[in-house]
Amino acid sequence: MSLQVVVNFTVIDESADWLVVDKPAPLIVHPANRKPEPTLLGGIEHLLAYEMENGACPAIVNRLDRDTSGLVLVAKHTAAARELGMIFERREVAKEYLAIVSGWPEQDEWQCAAPILRAGEIGPSPIWVRQIVHPAGRDCRTRFLVEHRFARPEGSFSLVRCFPETGRMHQIRVHLAHAGHPIAGDKLYSGDGAEYVEWMRTGWTPDLAAKLTLPRHALHAARLRLEIAGQVFDWHAMLAADLADFMAGKAVEPTPGVVIWSRHD
Repeated sequence: MSLQVVVNFTVIDESADWLVVDKPAPLIVHPANRKPEPTLLGGIEHLLAYEMENGACPAIVNRLDRDTSGLVLVAKHTAAARELGMIFERREVAKEYLAIVSGWPEQDEWQCAAPILRAGEIGPSPIWVRQIVHPAGRDCRTRFLVEHRFARPEGSFSLVRCFPETGRMHQIRVHLAHAGHPIAGDKLYSGDGAEYVEWMRTGWTPDLAAKLTLPRHALHAARLRLEIAGQVFDWHAMLAADLADFMAGKAVEPTPGVVIWSRHD
C-alpha cells in the first residue's frame, strides 16, 4: 500500500482582483496533456468556488515550472489578468529567485547576457522544451549573487540569488549551466538532457538520485515586487522546506501528492 503525501500551497496575499500563492514543487501549474493530476489552477478554482459562481475567472499571471517552487500571481478575473499581464510584459516587475547550484562559483557576483533559443530551432532535439545558448537566440540577461557556499557528502554547492532582467523560458537554468554551475537536481540542464529522458521513461530511480542529488531542480521564486494601480507590493517567500533541508545536510525524497491550501489570517 503506497503512502500519499499531501502537497500544500499557501495564499500569502489577496485582494478582490488577485491573489499571491507560494507554490510547492512538484505541483504543476496548468493541466498537462499527460495523465490527470492535481494542478495549482485546479486548487485555486476550488478555493475560489464562491467567487467563480459570481463571475470570477482565475488566470495564472507568472507561470512556474513543475519543479520550481515559490511565488505565483493569480488574477481573479479577465480585466485583472489583462492589467497584470501588461505589467509583466512591460517588465515592470522585480523578480528574485534562489537557486542551489553545483560547485562554488569563483565570483561572488556576475552577470550573463548570453542569448538563448530552443535547441530544436537549430537541429534535431529529443526534448522540445530544452533551451541552449546560441548567437542566434533572443536577448537574455540575468544577474547572480552568491549568498552561501556549503558542502555535502555528494560535493560542493552554493546558494545563489538570481535576478532575471528578461523573461525567457528557462533562462536562469540555462545561464547557470552555461556558467558551469547547473542547478542541483536539474534534469534538463545538468548535462545534455539524458537525465530528463530517463526520468520520463522510468520515473525517479536510485540511478537518477545518484546523478542528480535532488529529485527536483533547486529553484525557488523568492520575491515579486510590482506596482498595481499606484500601490507598490513586495511579496517574499522563504526558501522551500525541501531545499532548506538539503542545505542543512538532510536527505530529500521525491514528493508526490494532492492539493490542499491554507490562508494567512
